Amino acid sequence: MVHRSKIFWIATLFISSVLSCTETEESNLQYVDPSIGGVGVILKPTRPTIHLPNSLVRVFPMRKDHLDDRISNFPLTNSSHRIYSVFAFMPLSGPVDNTTWDEKFEYGLEELRPYYYSTSFEKTGDSLEFSPQARSGFFKLHFANKDENFIRLGVLNGKGDIEVTDKRIITGTEEFAGMKAYFYSEIDCDVNEVRYQKKNNKNRLLIGLSDKAETVSFRYGISYISIEQAKQNLINEIPDWDFESVKDNAKDVWEKAFAQINVSGGTEAQKRVFYTALYRSYERMVDINEYGKYYSAYDHNIHESDEPFYVDNWIWDNYIALEPLHMILNPEMATERIKSYIKMYEQGGYIPSFALIFGDWPAMTGNFSAVWMADAWFKGLRDFDLETAYAGLKKNSLDATLIPWANGPKTVLDDFYNENGYMPGLRPGEEETVEKVSLPWERRQSVSVTIETSYSDWCIARLAAELDIGIDETLFLGRAENYKNVFRRDKGIMWPKDDKGIWIEPYDPRFADRMYFTENNAYTYNWSAKHDLYGTFDLMGGSKEAEAILDQLFREDLGKTKFRFWYTQPDASGLVGQFVMGNEPSFHIPYIYTYLGAPWKTQKRIRMLLNTFFTDNLFGIPGDEDGGGMSSFVVFSMMGFFQVTPGVPIYSIGSPVFDEISIKLSDGNEFTVIANNNSDINKYIQQASLNGETLDKPWFTHNDLINGGTLVLNMGSKPNKHWGSRIEDLPPPATDYRPEL
Repeated sequence: MVHRSKIFWIATLFISSVLSCTETEESNLQYVDPSIGGVGVILKPTRPTIHLPNSLVRVFPMRKDHLDDRISNFPLTNSSHRIYSVFAFMPLSGPVDNTTWDEKFEYGLEELRPYYYSTSFEKTGDSLEFSPQARSGFFKLHFANKDENFIRLGVLNGKGDIEVTDKRIITGTEEFAGMKAYFYSEIDCDVNEVRYQKKNNKNRLLIGLSDKAETVSFRYGISYISIEQAKQNLINEIPDWDFESVKDNAKDVWEKAFAQINVSGGTEAQKRVFYTALYRSYERMVDINEYGKYYSAYDHNIHESDEPFYVDNWIWDNYIALEPLHMILNPEMATERIKSYIKMYEQGGYIPSFALIFGDWPAMTGNFSAVWMADAWFKGLRDFDLETAYAGLKKNSLDATLIPWANGPKTVLDDFYNENGYMPGLRPGEEETVEKVSLPWERRQSVSVTIETSYSDWCIARLAAELDIGIDETLFLGRAENYKNVFRRDKGIMWPKDDKGIWIEPYDPRFADRMYFTENNAYTYNWSAKHDLYGTFDLMGGSKEAEAILDQLFREDLGKTKFRFWYTQPDASGLVGQFVMGNEPSFHIPYIYTYLGAPWKTQKRIRMLLNTFFTDNLFGIPGDEDGGGMSSFVVFSMMGFFQVTPGVPIYSIGSPVFDEISIKLSDGNEFTVIANNNSDINKYIQQASLNGETLDKPWFTHNDLINGGTLVLNMGSKPNKHWGSRIEDLPPPATDYRPEL
């Protein structure tokens, strides 16, 4: 006789198996783990952000990192990635005193999903749930006791007002970075009392909830226009108190996004890494159009428009992989993002560097909007005003300053660059003479500025040719050669010059700080003239010499202890020799072997880098993730290909970690990568075919991808050093390539 408990156990196991299979077949959400990378290796950790793809409201528990056992608040939204959040929200219960205002709360088990968050609090036994919509959010609070329950609300940036305008309505205004955010909220129980931290100061308050309120719902809308618009956003998106319908809708939106790429094979851990990386690739940019209108910090006006207005883009980080990824998955949105930048130029006078919610944040170096826009144009994304965009890009290059972390009109340093073709560096100990240079940390970054401006100017030249502006094409093609002015042939490496054209000594290319380079050193920036890799090889003495130099990059000693190396270069994490996996300027470097006739070395390096540095745990990101900047590299590389030179629409083939990857394109086409006999050991390509035709070259075009088709790679345990090695198989020089559209 079978015991009843055993029957129950068998039935439960069967039901669980059915549910598990159904989830596996219907959704890739099961693989997303927002805690991956939640402890920063050196710098910033990832945040388990709960949001809809590319939407205004982004919420996360505020704590140091994922090892911190206390939460201070939940922002009602993160307004700008890693910079500004607005409106602090926290439920609490029990007796309150002066310490309550700044109390952090130990939390218990969390459930982290892109569309849903829940946790409990150990001190009180209370718990919390959250789910988002595009411009609104819904907190559901569960109190362990029926009395002395509160909501703590405040502003996060010092100045603002929060008011209880009705027994069940709370509104707020917060000022930050020269603009304002607003919220309108409703709760489903009465407010009993309101306590302010300071008399007549409404920026922090405790809202006492009515007795017998064990479960309390708090729904809210966010706006950058007005409280009334925040109310309208809430009404449009969360019209009732059905938390589960909000959660289900958010889940459906994410399921649709994740269904665009399906994989088979690989390990469960690799799937978690892959789909979590895809999730992070949807955090930015965000559309802040609020049902027909938006506030722009670029002219401080409210604009009527039915088009999206996207903000929050760190283009130095994102032109490399994030924007190219969305050009494949979401070409219409990718175009709208560029159109938003053009609107910002029309409103503010410059194409922004980092287009944040509060205006241009002139971080980093380069005019990479030019690369981004050229990349889109030559991939056939042409529904934007190229003439207006070109005028802005040209102005940024010739009439705006190139100084890192600065914007506005050009300076004497820019005049020097325009005349001499390089940014002059200062000698060690030499005092800065140009006031606009950011001191003491960022400095001139003279070599990086020269190389990166060369690349962006090359992209401007290509756009000038499209517009048939021959005189500009000639000008910018000449400027595209400037990177050669900071390559020291006798040393075989990038090197700073002073304003007299003399190489700066003493100088060690391993230890150079931001006097000469951006977040890295010469070993990384040796390979940053992406628009002229073959020209770079010639400077190094030819392809064989360049290959040896590239090999040595992964072997070069740091020259000092790691902690001293990181003292001057904290972004240089994920080190393999002098190669820096944890920072964006390195992402293309392993793929350069395909330009040197040694694609098997790309296959070897990429698999090693993915397996080593991108894992499914709290330490699974080797550097600053930058809101999709690094994760999009992971998505591409795990699929088995990567674009070395944005602006040239071809992809170098790497080594996919999955047996099959299928990308569903927006027009109904599908592109599939099949890796036969694939494994960690069998990482080398033996043979390849594209749409049934033998493929001897280690690259394919963007058109090959978007037209749909199948790339088949036969894998083996030993490198096939002949595949992709002939001169005729190499990717064409960027200057020679013209896509057929």
